[in-house]
Amino acid sequence: VQLVESGGGLVQAGASLKLSCAASGGTFTNYAMGWFRQAPGKEREFVARVVSDGSSTYYSDSMKGRFTISRDNAKNTVYLQMNSLKPEDTAVYFCAADAYALRLFRFNSDEYDYWGQGTRVTVSS
Repeated sequence: VQLVESGGGLVQAGASLKLSCAASGGTFTNYAMGWFRQAPGKEREFVARVVSDGSSTYYSDSMKGRFTISRDNAKNTVYLQMNSLKPEDTAVYFCAADAYALRLFRFNSDEYDYWGQGTRVTVSS
């Protein structure tokens, strides 16, 4: 499975961005999808997850209410809508695929099988 993220960029605090992750080379509906992020000098952290059929989502507490994960299985794409962005949201954002397709509470990066290359988000104050 190949994953390609897009949609990152430089925005001001309070703005919104929508990230996309296009999957290819596998059966998209066999995977739950997650978003992670890694800020400079910090470890990769979990952001959000959506199960394979899109019926359930799970968020890191710090992102809940501002970020929304969704997927379009017809387009083999997962999205991350980010609102009210803060400077501390600055990071490289990665999407990842997990073969435990219908399990919801999986938020460790080593539980995911495939990763994209990341897209950079910079939020200025």
